[in-house]
Amino acid sequence: MKHTLLLAIAGLALAAAGPWSVAAAAEVKNVVIVHGAFADGSGWRDVSDALTKKGYKVTVVQQPLTSLEDDVSAVKRVLALQDGPTVLVGHSYGGMVITDAGNVENVAGLVYVAAFQPDTGESLVELAQSKPVINMKKGGLLATKDQFFYLDPEAFPELFAADLPKADAEFLARSQVFASRKAFTTEAGTPAWKSKPSWALVATEDRSINPDLEREMAKRAGSTTSEVKASHAVYASQPEDVAALIVTAAEAVSK
Repeated sequence: MKHTLLLAIAGLALAAAGPWSVAAAAEVKNVVIVHGAFADGSGWRDVSDALTKKGYKVTVVQQPLTSLEDDVSAVKRVLALQDGPTVLVGHSYGGMVITDAGNVENVAGLVYVAAFQPDTGESLVELAQSKPVINMKKGGLLATKDQFFYLDPEAFPELFAADLPKADAEFLARSQVFASRKAFTTEAGTPAWKSKPSWALVATEDRSINPDLEREMAKRAGSTTSEVKASHAVYASQPEDVAALIVTAAEAVSK
């Protein structure tokens, strides 16, 4: 009788805690990565390989960059396929995306890699203009007639990937993914970092986002922050550091 009563009490406690509490207690082995604007997810290969070797299941979302809403939907579609709690990673504009998509129940933690971390009502354009990159080259950001942004291929290496080999940076410039004006001007909703733990990596040599802005956003969000001397393409130039931070996050939310 006593044993039955204890089981009943335990069952009630779990029910009251809800599905999120149960999921958060599980070991986190799923990692979903969201790339930023002007690059696709293929540049995350070295980070993915490093995580896979440590036993993580990694999925890289190839969102369309057509609107913030479309990109959030693309991430949610992938999150729905995960088999348990997940660490959600975003780079650059991808930080805007994971801030919304991270509200999905099975997201256990967020990792921002040289990324925007908006609060409610903030857009990427608003954040970027609040603290521009010091001495940023003028005319680097261009737009097509139908209002899709891209980086001038000549300026791309300096702005995005200054610490990659020249040939690699030039290839990225030629293969960049354009982003819609709508994606950059849409205001963020309720940020997931207000209810879930987050980590942030500041790229101290970033020429696309002011590193001080990265620090300020991370501090406001209460993110556990680390810094790496790297360009905006830190995920490609310093993949081991990026992978290590993701592992730190996954281990922390598994406890």
